[in-house]
Amino acid sequence: MQRVGVIGSAEVGQALAEGFKKYGYPVRIGSRTPAKLADFSRKAGIEAGSLEEVAAWGEILVLAVKGTIAEGLVNRLGSNIDGKVIIDTTNPIAEAPPTDGVLSFFTGPNDSLLERLQGPHPSARFVKAWNSVGSARMVDPVFSDGRPTMFLCGNDAAARKTVAAILDQFGWEPADMGAAVAARAIEPLAILWCIPGFRENKWSHAFKVLWK
Repeated sequence: MQRVGVIGSAEVGQALAEGFKKYGYPVRIGSRTPAKLADFSRKAGIEAGSLEEVAAWGEILVLAVKGTIAEGLVNRLGSNIDGKVIIDTTNPIAEAPPTDGVLSFFTGPNDSLLERLQGPHPSARFVKAWNSVGSARMVDPVFSDGRPTMFLCGNDAAARKTVAAILDQFGWEPADMGAAVAARAIEPLAILWCIPGFRENKWSHAFKVLWK
């Protein structure tokens, strides 16, 4: 199996790192301060390193950082991301409190963070996924109505196929929405997903598409 480097060490990064390890992938997790992951590494059996080290080591990368720092970090990683499939879990959430449960984005309706990440790095193969569910349900989600749907998009069809296979392995029904421009619709799903959480403290739901 390909080596998976998880870029980001908060709840999403840790959940997905453990998920990839569960399914047999060689995994490392990156942080600006790897020492703070000592307990996690010991318990999970997942080696920690700097963001640059993990990006260079991984063959598939998972970008799991705050949207506000994503562009600067990707630029800093430079050639470490060239040619690699990068699963982009980020959302362009602005540094502002929600209004009646509704988050604000720093992108507009005809823009997306995925496109901003992809544009300056044409050789990287970004795929948006896992941005519209909480970390607790990212791996092996169980719902009485069957598998939930995870939307994905990206400019590279082969990369989307790779990510769709991983989503299927992790218990999701992947829904391929095509090129990166589709992130303009997929990223705002995070706003919708968060409304029940902020208003009613309900955080265990997921989206499901009913196909005919």
